Amino acid sequence: MAMTMTVWGARGSVPTPGPEFVRYGGDTTCLSIEADDGTFIVLDAGTGARRLGTQLMQAPPRRLCFLMSHAHWDHVIGFPFFKPLFTKGFEIEFYGCMHAQESVRGMLEQTMQAPFFPVDLGRVGASLTFHELCGDRCAVGGVTVWRLPLSHPNGGCGFRLEYGGRSVAFFPDNELSFDHRGGRSFEGYRDFCRGCDVLVHDAEYRPEEYAAQTRGWGHSVFVDTVRLGLAAGVGRLVLWHLNQDRTDDQADALQDEARAVVRAAGSAMPCDLAFTGMRIEV
Repeated sequence: MAMTMTVWGARGSVPTPGPEFVRYGGDTTCLSIEADDGTFIVLDAGTGARRLGTQLMQAPPRRLCFLMSHAHWDHVIGFPFFKPLFTKGFEIEFYGCMHAQESVRGMLEQTMQAPFFPVDLGRVGASLTFHELCGDRCAVGGVTVWRLPLSHPNGGCGFRLEYGGRSVAFFPDNELSFDHRGGRSFEGYRDFCRGCDVLVHDAEYRPEEYAAQTRGWGHSVFVDTVRLGLAAGVGRLVLWHLNQDRTDDQADALQDEARAVVRAAGSAMPCDLAFTGMRIEV
């Protein structure tokens, strides 16, 4: 029993087209998890969801599930451009606990509301089901999903997905050094992620960037994220939410520094920056 994790977009805040953003990609947050029992889960619907949707159109209609971490634009702006949404035969379920919105359905309806988009959610072709309850645990096909609040402005939640004894934790926007309302302590996140095979976690800033301006904006310093991965004893760490101004060469340098922190701790934990097209067998 195994899962396949695929990155469709890992950029933060805003899409970044341009020749200096080719290797890591410029699409915003979207990640898919496919279990070998056929369960297919999409985590967030940033602009990376467009590419995912185009690929899914090449396969027979299938049942999909979206897990939405929160309602900030870079996590939902790709949703209206997800082609299966407009295609009869697709069954799409939604889970989320938005906090800043009354419901996940209400939030997604707003992304397609006039005058911002020409087709409203009530006119799509796919069959949609919304699960609005915010329990700590739910089952999506054969995958067990646990949720924990983000430390992030306007709230939201991260997830731990477990299947066949394997696990992936996903915290795309999470500030480990600042206590946002409803968030958890470093130790709380450590315990939640403990022993995961893969941890995907916000690592947007360098220490000097964080100290100069961005403390309290909802994102972590990469050194803190590495420290979390080490403390939780995860099998592999994937650094997420690439800064909108971080070029490919600068991202390479940050990745090298993160790996140096791992080595200095005496660990062999694999540590990589996420990039569009990254694929991990869990």
